[in-house]
Amino acid sequence: MEYIAHKDNERVQTVKEHLYGTAELAGFFAERFGKKEWGYCCGMLHDLGKYSKEFQRKIQNDTGERVDHSTAGAKVCNEKGGYYSILSYCIAGHHAGLPDYGNTAIGNSLCGRYNKKICDFKNYEKEIEIPQLHTDPIVFDPTKNLDFSLSVFVRMLYSCLVDADFLDTEAFMKNENTGRVAGETMQILEEKLEQYIEPWLSNTELESINGRRTEILAHCMEMGKREKGIYRLTVPTGGGKTIASLAFALRHAVKHQMDRIIYVIPYTSIIEQNAQVFREILGAENVLENHCNVEYKDSEEFYPMQLASENWDKPVVVTTNVQFFESLFGNKSSKCRKIHNIANSVVIFDEAQMLPMDYLKPCISVLQELVDNYASSIVLCTATQPALEMFFSSKDKMIELCPCVEEQFRFFERVTYEKIGKISQDELIMRMQGDQSILCIVNTKKAAQELYKKLREERKNIYHLSTNMYPKHRKRVLKIIRERLDNNEKCIVVSTSLVEAGVDLDFDIVYRQIAGLDSLIQAAGRCNRNGKKDLAKSKVYIFDFIDEKKVTNQKLQIETAASVIQDYEKVDDLTGISDYFKRLYHYRGTSLDKKNIMGEFKQMRFNFSKVAKEFKLIEENTKMIYINKELKAEELLNELKTKGASKERLREAGQYCVQIYGDERNENSLFDKLYSNGMLRPISEDMQDFYELVSQKQYSDEWGLDFSVDDVLMM
Repeated sequence: MEYIAHKDNERVQTVKEHLYGTAELAGFFAERFGKKEWGYCCGMLHDLGKYSKEFQRKIQNDTGERVDHSTAGAKVCNEKGGYYSILSYCIAGHHAGLPDYGNTAIGNSLCGRYNKKICDFKNYEKEIEIPQLHTDPIVFDPTKNLDFSLSVFVRMLYSCLVDADFLDTEAFMKNENTGRVAGETMQILEEKLEQYIEPWLSNTELESINGRRTEILAHCMEMGKREKGIYRLTVPTGGGKTIASLAFALRHAVKHQMDRIIYVIPYTSIIEQNAQVFREILGAENVLENHCNVEYKDSEEFYPMQLASENWDKPVVVTTNVQFFESLFGNKSSKCRKIHNIANSVVIFDEAQMLPMDYLKPCISVLQELVDNYASSIVLCTATQPALEMFFSSKDKMIELCPCVEEQFRFFERVTYEKIGKISQDELIMRMQGDQSILCIVNTKKAAQELYKKLREERKNIYHLSTNMYPKHRKRVLKIIRERLDNNEKCIVVSTSLVEAGVDLDFDIVYRQIAGLDSLIQAAGRCNRNGKKDLAKSKVYIFDFIDEKKVTNQKLQIETAASVIQDYEKVDDLTGISDYFKRLYHYRGTSLDKKNIMGEFKQMRFNFSKVAKEFKLIEENTKMIYINKELKAEELLNELKTKGASKERLREAGQYCVQIYGDERNENSLFDKLYSNGMLRPISEDMQDFYELVSQKQYSDEWGLDFSVDDVLMM
């Protein structure tokens, strides 16, 4: 009898063909981290349930009946016991997602699957021999959390399996014409970079900015020959860290025959800039930009990129903290499929101080695993280097890539900090006079609106920036601000912290309400950014408002920063920056793993599904408010109402949306006030947490969604 796995009209792929094809691919993927036989075994056993009469009746007659074919292989592994039980999670979850261990009463748990009654699949014994496992899953290290290490190993195997399963099935269904294009080799990419930077390398004049950038770049290239491990690149603003980090990564990847370079960045604005730089140097076909604001449309030109976004099969990947870590702690095949391609990669964290503090311990633990067991190197790249040494293994000493760090910071020094203490809004407004361009950054959107409204009463050329303005609106205002700054015209901007990274602005003076020390230094990067003005006159004033109530999620950072800048003469003292992070981590204590993610992996009783639900870098109690103030926005809104919410429409709609917190339990939330006053209405019953602003007066062309809401019912 011929046992069929897939059909395409008259063409069939047998179960045996599919199992061998998947096993070969999964083994190839797992070989990157020395576990080929584990990947192969996983692939061979994943679809044993397709040998049942019920599944064969379903596929041959297209009956559409549901037949569980995933539990069979998990049962076989459980019965064999020993190492094979590790594979049970992967096989049981290769469609539904990695399960929790659970108990027999929970049907979708691993234990529940062990006890589930399924169709007889013993016919597999006629064609399939269970491969032997000889090697240990991981190297035992008594100083490490073995349970967590095993959980990461399961995820990596799962990734190898589901990607191999998808690819083998895809190859059959498309008769090998998949349209996938992997990109060029690391050697070719290194040659492209060397050609790009060749004119720079002749500049050895260390008293010039370009000479200093060249010194950093050349040193990073030389350091690329070092062994795999954990690196830091501590480069001051203007030091050229983007190209320097790419140069290190390419040299390192070629030296160690590594597969790809992955840039992990907190802000999409920086991602878009960096990805464009990489495309210009390396070629668009080699750079995958993968985050929520990018969708590769199903066209002949972008189809290979669309496919690559599923499993990161490109030599250079640029992504977000959210995408990177939520994939590593996810449980669904769509998220986990890519993570085996993180193995044997150079992973660069730009703005490393933005690693998620609520999940810092599990994030650092998984990075340690990537270095220890999956042949990767990590680079922590920033001007404000966090003190993460205490969280990494003691045997891994972080290696600095920037030569003469303190000397570089002195050379690139562009501003003078001045602490002016607590002042009133009126005092701040009085100070913001004269002919200079001034940026003032405050801690809340509400404070930004209040200050802006007061300033505009007596000043001209005042601009406001915050996330209470929808993205298209912000971009228009930013364009005006840039034009005025480029033309040396007076310009005063009141903003929230959104201008501190990925926004290339250059002001004469910056006022920054006290915040985390890294935020203060990031804000200073908007003052005398191009280094053309006098250091003594390029002032960054640090202040706080009198009697200002601290926002809960900022309080600890503010208090810690305040104590550090009292203890150090210079705000940007490198020792002070390290001290700030050490104090902050100490004060946070157990909240560095606020959901107890690490505690969900014990004694092979792993809770993958629970962790995937709990591990959210962006909490989901937010509402999207659609602002219909442009012709294109109106057309798109009509499409959403009449045609529904496709991925493409929702992504485009994001350009006209403001995101606000919406907690139904909090009657004082902005969402509750707007909704209860009739200013919002749901766009569609099918789109949860998505509302249209029906009161146009509540959105200003100057400052966006207004925080002041009249307590009068809008009719």
